[in-house]
Amino acid sequence: MIGAGAGLSTSAGFLYTGERFEKYFADFSEKYGFHDMYSGGFYPYKTPEEHWAYWSRYIYINRYTHTPGPVYEQLFDLVRDKDYFVLTTNVDHCFQKAGFDKARLFYTQGDYGLFQCSRPCGKDTCDNEEVIRKMVLAQGFTIAGNGTLEPPENKAPKMTVPAGLLPVCPKCGAPLTMNLRADDTFVEDAGWQKAAKQYREFVYSHRKGEILFLELGVGFNTPGIIKYNFWQMTAQNPKAIYACVNYGEAYVPEEIAKRSVCISGDIGAVLQKL
Repeated sequence: MIGAGAGLSTSAGFLYTGERFEKYFADFSEKYGFHDMYSGGFYPYKTPEEHWAYWSRYIYINRYTHTPGPVYEQLFDLVRDKDYFVLTTNVDHCFQKAGFDKARLFYTQGDYGLFQCSRPCGKDTCDNEEVIRKMVLAQGFTIAGNGTLEPPENKAPKMTVPAGLLPVCPKCGAPLTMNLRADDTFVEDAGWQKAAKQYREFVYSHRKGEILFLELGVGFNTPGIIKYNFWQMTAQNPKAIYACVNYGEAYVPEEIAKRSVCISGDIGAVLQKL
């Protein structure tokens, strides 16, 4: 059982600060004073055209491009022939891009690649790749043959998108929003429900057997989803082993310490050694 948090994608090169942020969001940073993608995602933009200019860039580079480093591929090479399941709070789709079986994945917090009704009026979601591509292209960006997003040369990109590209719910006409868990409006669609069922079945079928709970890059933003569950399931099953790889935050309760391995270090470097 793999439990993956933001630290795994960070190790793979999906950084939300620094050079990568400046390449795509220098104009927003200069105008509004924030210095990382995460903060920009919460900024109260005055118009939906500007909101989606920011978010379309954000979604494209974190959902529709490949990670700079091979961390997810290295992890897949280690488990591809094993009976595995992935529980993750990440929403960037990196597991499937690396070859992991979709039927063995549970994205608990949503997916950058999905829209939902902002009300919401139902339990439906829809793919957003086509409109996201149109939004970034409308700002002057280009998409290279390998899918990489490139800023316009010798001029600043536009900071708005055309009003005709603003996504609206086909049922009720309300604005669409991201299918990301932020409050009680998060839509758990049919795909989410199916994945949750597959996760529960995997846990139940391995509740008494030999199993490794491998936790990678999970912090304390939402510890109840992965970390606390892994500790509890390890404590309940004497045949279970808990392993944690997390830079600066690798520790375990004393109750399961004798059946645990904790490594404080970069996940990519650890996987390379394995």
